[in-house]
Amino acid sequence: MDTVEYGIAHASRLMTDFAERTGLVGSQQSPRRYLWTDAFAVCNFLGLARLTGQSRYLELARHLVDQVHHVLGRYRADDARTGWLSGLDEQEGEAHPTRGGLRIGKPLPERQPEEPLDHQLEWDRDGQYFHYLTKWMHALDQVSRATGDPRFNLWARELAEVAHAAFTHGPPGRRQMVWKMSTDLSRPLVSSMGQHDPLDGLITCVQLETTRVLLSGTAAGPDPRRAIEDFAAMLHTTELRTDDPLGLGGLLSDAGRIAQLGTQEAFQDGALLESLLTAALEGLSLYSLYGDRSQPASRRLAFRELGLAIGLSSIGLIQPAVDERTARQLRSAAALGAELVSFWLAPEHRVVRSWIEHRDINEVMLATSLIPEGYLVLEGFGGSRADATDPA
Repeated sequence: MDTVEYGIAHASRLMTDFAERTGLVGSQQSPRRYLWTDAFAVCNFLGLARLTGQSRYLELARHLVDQVHHVLGRYRADDARTGWLSGLDEQEGEAHPTRGGLRIGKPLPERQPEEPLDHQLEWDRDGQYFHYLTKWMHALDQVSRATGDPRFNLWARELAEVAHAAFTHGPPGRRQMVWKMSTDLSRPLVSSMGQHDPLDGLITCVQLETTRVLLSGTAAGPDPRRAIEDFAAMLHTTELRTDDPLGLGGLLSDAGRIAQLGTQEAFQDGALLESLLTAALEGLSLYSLYGDRSQPASRRLAFRELGLAIGLSSIGLIQPAVDERTARQLRSAAALGAELVSFWLAPEHRVVRSWIEHRDINEVMLATSLIPEGYLVLEGFGGSRADATDPA
């Protein structure tokens, strides 16, 4: 079995186990949905469908979208409130399942207005995260690109509209964002701004609008221009540099999206792509010096490192849009991604507590690192397996 076949086979096993374990298929248990993990899972199923030609993976992607909307687009079972987060009736809620946003899927209910903030406990409390919503927008858009069905793109744009309205605030020129909002989007739970939230918002909104134009028959829906202007303005005062592996992976994945969108007359001046790659290359230098790679598995978080490996898989997508000097710098970093994936493929590294406690997200992102096409390649722009994985 060659490397490509191994990656497909191993990713298929991981995703099949995930589907069964979380109640997506073959189980009488209540579905266990978590928005970030499920966004990557949808993309993985799309990638497997593309690589194997098996329609069952496409059906799993569609089924997961439907299940996420019916679980995370509605109030929790232990909440006094019921129905769709949007407040729409059942029929309208089915037609527009993202108009109220989507819950994170944390194990504990959200913090009540009278409760003091406990920063440690807040990590386990429900609510809505902007950077999870943008991941889901991307997953929905990828389904539209894979199937040609415009509904998923429309749902993504409706989600973008409500997220922009809820998470941004302040006068023109001094707009800011909120990190975490309540389930009904009525109040902030954590008021600080996520470092890369404006970046994710900008690129995702441009992607969604590009897809709308690309797909014939897409409903007009929300106009993203105001959101795009807001996010672009906030980027002028946002520091993009980071040495966090998950953040670095996000910068590289975003650079891959920009490079592809550039073929459709978006981000034509190259300025944002240059800024992202400058920040990413500086961060990679720091991570190589001070990262956790020398630590044992028990002191490392797999999903954060795998996020970097996924981002490094986008180097082949970025290279055509950059000069040779930048391309060489990126190629020199490519081996790091393979090193991280190899580390977490080792069975002895997947029995430690830090892996088991985050098993769903770890296994799904490990699958993404093995078959990154479904997540990284914007279908309809001529991408291929070599584009997404081969930096040579």
